[in-house]
Amino acid sequence: MKGLSLFLGCLIPNRYPGIELATKLCLAKMDIDCSDLPGASCCPAPGVFLSFDKTSWLTLASRNIVLSEEMDRDVLTICNGCFSTLADANHTIQKDEKAKEDVNAHLKKIGREVKGNIDVRHIIEYLYQEYGPEMISSFVERPLDIRIAVHYGCHLIKPTKDRGLGNSERPVFFDELITALGSTSVDYPDKMACCGAGGGVRSAMKEKSLRMTEAKLAKIQEANVDCIVNSCPFCHMQLDSGQDDIKELTGTEFEIPVLHYTQILGLALGFPAEMLGIDTSVEKNRKLMELLDSQVES
Repeated sequence: MKGLSLFLGCLIPNRYPGIELATKLCLAKMDIDCSDLPGASCCPAPGVFLSFDKTSWLTLASRNIVLSEEMDRDVLTICNGCFSTLADANHTIQKDEKAKEDVNAHLKKIGREVKGNIDVRHIIEYLYQEYGPEMISSFVERPLDIRIAVHYGCHLIKPTKDRGLGNSERPVFFDELITALGSTSVDYPDKMACCGAGGGVRSAMKEKSLRMTEAKLAKIQEANVDCIVNSCPFCHMQLDSGQDDIKELTGTEFEIPVLHYTQILGLALGFPAEMLGIDTSVEKNRKLMELLDSQVES
């Protein structure tokens, strides 16, 4: 199995360094060969750059891919948007010789050349494909007997033909990685609906984006779950801090903890919450940890 380079993207280092640490702790404990990717830039964001100038988007994405090619490592992403950009760019480079030539004409100016000889992986896809739920279970030191609402996010599963992860309308792979931790993945209406943040909607039409988020959170709350688990920091931000924005906008109050998969995986692997970026000074997170602690004590 080829080694990996960890592509952090923009949001995790700037807003959620705890997710970065949680990811690195989990990878190390599972003895997964993963290194940092020095010099990486924004992926860049698929919903913005690609809409305006495909060649610029492809060149910027390819520069990140080249950095990993030079290390002879596959790229590992922990963000759905970064995965979408880098996987789609890599696919284009591998399949479209003319696009590859155009990109390399630009990269030549900085002494680099993209070859298209590595893969781009997402942490959820990678763990499911290379390890599987049964092996993930073998690493669990602290089974988590809680009810979880999984949020897949849009870019992890679409376009279906390129992702190769089964039915994008009723996927199960993320849910199976949740049950591997001893938890229950709870089905709920509009499970595959967008969080409301993507495609520049949050930036351009924040109120509308929050209305979308509110509708999804309402369905999740009705499902009586203990937390939401996602695989993307942008979805994470919208579902988590978006709860405060919604309270200010509409007065509707949600108190649902939101975790990235590597954070919930880290808890199952035995790491304490404070090492995983789970802020227990926040009331909703404190209650979740009290629930888990009570299970250990009993």
